[in-house]
Amino acid sequence: MPRKLSLLILLMFIAVAIAPVAAQDEEFVFGMILVGPRDDNGWSQAHFEGGQYVEETVPGAKMVYFEKLNPADAPETTLLDVVTEMVDQGATVIFTTSDEFEEDTAGAAAAFPDVTFINVSGDDAYTGEAAPNLSNVMGEMEWAKMIAGCAAALATETGSISYLGPLINFETRRLVASAYLGARYCYENYAGKDPAELTFTVTWIGFWFNIPGVTLDPTEVTNDFFDNGADVVISGIDTTEGIVVAGQRAAEGQSVWAVPYDFAGACEQAPEICLGVPYFHWGPVYQNIVSEIQAGTWEQTWDWIGPDWMDINNPDTSAVGFIEGTGLSEEDKTSLDAFIAEMTAYATDEANADTFFLWEGPLSYQDGTEIAAEGEKLPAVAPLGEAPSVWYLEQLLDGITGASS
Repeated sequence: MPRKLSLLILLMFIAVAIAPVAAQDEEFVFGMILVGPRDDNGWSQAHFEGGQYVEETVPGAKMVYFEKLNPADAPETTLLDVVTEMVDQGATVIFTTSDEFEEDTAGAAAAFPDVTFINVSGDDAYTGEAAPNLSNVMGEMEWAKMIAGCAAALATETGSISYLGPLINFETRRLVASAYLGARYCYENYAGKDPAELTFTVTWIGFWFNIPGVTLDPTEVTNDFFDNGADVVISGIDTTEGIVVAGQRAAEGQSVWAVPYDFAGACEQAPEICLGVPYFHWGPVYQNIVSEIQAGTWEQTWDWIGPDWMDINNPDTSAVGFIEGTGLSEEDKTSLDAFIAEMTAYATDEANADTFFLWEGPLSYQDGTEIAAEGEKLPAVAPLGEAPSVWYLEQLLDGITGASS
């Protein structure tokens, strides 16, 4: 064989051998836009750490991020400004991690048709309003909020539970309602008490976290809860004021407890009175999306992703989980485990597909409108205006004290 031909063949073999490595190591930039700070011990930190998970598990992945895109911290900065900067840095997919960004994400997707956008918790892809380069994703937090409500009902000594709510929309109403259903069920079936005597109250502060002069102060609201007889606060806001105030009250000798939200490490704020935390783990979700985009297999979807029922706290497979807190007594922990087992059995039964545990009639809105008759399962999602559903919960449920709109 001629020497030049041998050299050419050798070079071809080398090129084939190293090509996958080069492709694998090629930098892949993705953007993460946060509504709050990346270290808020809540919603935004959960997303930021989800991005870090992608960097750790996807070869070549690099995150660029913008934190605190909200009316208080960046009042003159638009989402389109941030997207433009990220695209200039090479981002080919951008995660906009709040329903606050839903409308602006639609505009950015139209402006940058070659960039993939993932809006968290929106529904444009479900309703058909989304551009082809825009998807929506959300975790089925309803399951974990039911566990939170159950834990609260097991711990309460006064029979009064309060919920620290953010702003009012479909998402926040259905999460409050899920916590209420879990509380009511466990108060009766595990605590052995009359559910009609359980008080469940929600106060909305007006945004996902405190904005001085704009929202109610969540610290003051939580103190009011305890001053008015509640002994458990369930948080639905992005930050940790609920558990911080509960920890302060407990240090003064009061028997109070808290259930924080969003972030797996939130109990660390006051572990001795933490009953547990319902949280999101975005890492596996984001990893899957990034991998599909890299492979060229990504397609527009509307995804509402439930827990991994084999292990709801598996960090590599479960998008939603619940970590039990040290504030639970051993007896209450046993009861909560039994409740989770009930929920798991329901969720893994194909007969219950596209429904949620406990979301079964009789169910009515606060104004008395029946949304599910006796024995009827409310669908997880149905087109708005065609039929009631969990996703599009238009009012709080009857039995909850607090505003629906």
